[in-house]
Amino acid sequence: MISQITYTIDELSSMKKYPKELFYIGNTKLLEKQKVSIVGTRRPNAYTKEFTHKLSQKLSQANICIVSGAAMGVDTISHKAANTDNTIAVVANGLDIRYPSINKNLIKDIESNGLMLSAYKEGEKARAYTFVLRNEIVVALGDILIVSEADMKSGSLTSVQYALDMGKKVYTLPHRLNESLGTQELVRKGLIEPIYDIDKFVNDLSPKDLNQSPIIQDEFLSFCSSSPLYDEAVLKYSDKVFEYELLGKIEIKNGKIFVL
Repeated sequence: MISQITYTIDELSSMKKYPKELFYIGNTKLLEKQKVSIVGTRRPNAYTKEFTHKLSQKLSQANICIVSGAAMGVDTISHKAANTDNTIAVVANGLDIRYPSINKNLIKDIESNGLMLSAYKEGEKARAYTFVLRNEIVVALGDILIVSEADMKSGSLTSVQYALDMGKKVYTLPHRLNESLGTQELVRKGLIEPIYDIDKFVNDLSPKDLNQSPIIQDEFLSFCSSSPLYDEAVLKYSDKVFEYELLGKIEIKNGKIFVL
């Protein structure tokens, strides 16, 4: 079922203009996770396919959610390698349209297990200008951006510019001469960094407290550890919400509750 997001997603505040509307199908809890955006060419070479898959898979195994655009090529590889229960796909059309059609089964799986996002209402078809906003949303959601392969005139290079404008770090795979000339030029200029060791990269990026969850003292804090909606918490624990806020144990932000 297509629903509308009615609260502010903090990461999207870094965009030039926050989307007027956002629609979704799936698990919005993924928005609360650490996220990495991965984009690139629709026609990756064999090397890019192999290492984009390894990179996305290992990031996902480290409990990092993968964000991409559901397009052919690098996007598809990234979503699949992450497993559809740990990926967010942002599309340039209404969510009642599964586009591109070649990825309709992948999109169905993400609808069921992950999260589909769009800034466009039902019936809206993908056009050149809708991809521009889609790309900016993909970049904004991630803590960093990885462009695994892009030629000199690739649309993925506009995503790099979005990331740099937002102050995000951008990474790429190291390529051979005459391959991925767009990213190689950006590496030469010192604007983006190559990933030489995937395991070290993932380890450095992974949450340091991954296996050290804080000890929950009571049922209410346990409930709040998943950052529930404020209205939901008030309905279930009306007195404790105000008490714990006064005690400084929780924080209410953007319509959600966070444990401090």
